[in-house]
Amino acid sequence: MTGGFFAILDDIAMLMDDAAAVTKVAVNKTAPILGDDLAVGAQKSSTFKASRELPVLWAITKGSFKNKLIILPIVFLLSSFFPWLIKYILIAGGIYLAYEGAEKIVEVVNKYTSKHEVHQSIKQEQTEEQKIKSAILTDFILSIEIIVIALGTVIEEPLATQLIAVSVVAIVATVAVYGIVALLVRMDDVGFYLIDNSQEGSIKSKFGEFLVASLPRVIKILAVVGTIAMLMVAGGIFTHNIEYVHHIYETTFHALPALAFDIVLGLIIGYIAVLIHGMFVKH
Repeated sequence: MTGGFFAILDDIAMLMDDAAAVTKVAVNKTAPILGDDLAVGAQKSSTFKASRELPVLWAITKGSFKNKLIILPIVFLLSSFFPWLIKYILIAGGIYLAYEGAEKIVEVVNKYTSKHEVHQSIKQEQTEEQKIKSAILTDFILSIEIIVIALGTVIEEPLATQLIAVSVVAIVATVAVYGIVALLVRMDDVGFYLIDNSQEGSIKSKFGEFLVASLPRVIKILAVVGTIAMLMVAGGIFTHNIEYVHHIYETTFHALPALAFDIVLGLIIGYIAVLIHGMFVKH
């Protein structure tokens, strides 16, 4: 009886060792998308008032966890019974990401042109609740890609190992991304704390002043990087999941860096989506 108990413990230990090894591989494989997720998450979170940033981040984080709980069982079921369907789900998500990215660019361009009024008919100021829903939906799409890539990395492993590895990647994606975002958007609070609790002119005080002064620039940089990341991820989804698009890149645009091609492709598809949205959706 005791021998059987220790045998079970030994099996569990071996399973955890295997899961840890493949989880590391899966995390490394999904690292670029996690970076994009971070940039997009920061860009989304930076549009709220300072007093609402942390409550909003918490709401988005909870939504992200719910996304993972929904996506994980669905992706495992689809990979077992309807693997071909995952590609079309990714493409649909790519169109939404491209739309989000292109819309940001249209918004900026229209601020400096006489077509600003036209843009207002396409997009009105969103409420906080609408922005949260948009951020959670964007997270949902990025989460699908993260989980699908992680699963593809460990697909040859036993089911139990797959479940552990992909679940860990999903949890790390949410905790790491929104934890870092929270630190970024509240860096001015850290700066003020350092200023208030140090002597004027000290290194600590100067560093605090640097953090406070840097926040607006960091927010602007994150907004740009987040927009580019959405277009890049969207274009990458199209290139890797639509054979004709991949063929065009390989035969016609192969001299262009893949990332540049993905960004341009994402922008084109996104702008088309913005135009279609403007034609059929009236505010």
